[in-house]
Amino acid sequence: MTTPTYDVLFLCTGNSARSIMAEAILNQLGRGRFRAFSAGSHPRGEVHPLALAQLRKAGFPTGGCRSKSWNEFGQPGGPSMDFVFTLCDKAAKEACAMIWPGDPVTAHWGVADPAAIEGSEAQQRQAFNVAFLQLQTRIALFLALPIESIDRMSLHQKLTEIGEGG
Repeated sequence: MTTPTYDVLFLCTGNSARSIMAEAILNQLGRGRFRAFSAGSHPRGEVHPLALAQLRKAGFPTGGCRSKSWNEFGQPGGPSMDFVFTLCDKAAKEACAMIWPGDPVTAHWGVADPAAIEGSEAQQRQAFNVAFLQLQTRIALFLALPIESIDRMSLHQKLTEIGEGG
C-alpha cells in the first residue's frame, strides 16, 4: 500500500513572504508526502528578500521560490489541491479563496505580514523570524495529524484549531 502524496496550497494577497515561507517549510518537512505550492490574489511579482534570507538562515532551499498568481492553480490541468490554507485575512475574505477544484479541505491560518513592518532592519528581520516560527509550528502540527484515518469534518476542525492556536 503506497502512501498518498497530498497537494497543499498556501494563499496570501502578495505571495511575497508568508505563503512563500510556508511552501518552502512544508516541501522540506513534508519529505515527499506533501507537495506545497503558494500563490497570491494580487502577487507582487517578486519574493521579499528577507523571506529568502529567513529561509536560508533556517537551512531551507530557496531555489524555486517565486511570486505567482493563484490563477495558475485554478486552471484545468493544474494540481488538484487536497488542502488550501489562507495566511492573511484579506485573502481569506476574497470570493475565490476557498473554492478550488478537487474540493480541498480548507482553513485560515492568519499570520501577521512581516513585509508590512516598517522600522529598522532588525525589527523587520524579527518580524520575518516570528512569522517563520509561527508557520513552522503550524506546519509541524499539521504533519502530525493522522490524515489518512480522520474524517473530513474532524480534519477541518483540527486544521482550524491549529490556525487559532499558533
